[in-house]
Amino acid sequence: MFKIIAKVNKLLLPSFSKKQLDLSKATKWQTVIIGWRYYVTTRALDE
Repeated sequence: MFKIIAKVNKLLLPSFSKKQLDLSKATKWQTVIIGWRYYVTTRALDE
């Protein structure tokens, strides 16, 4: 299930690594998105 969510995230959510986002300057919403993508990615790799 997390693999499917990870694919949807990749399509819908912005990629901050491609934009060279500095994590210390990220807004709250950007850190929430980064945290969500990290959580889903780690769970997808565990499956």
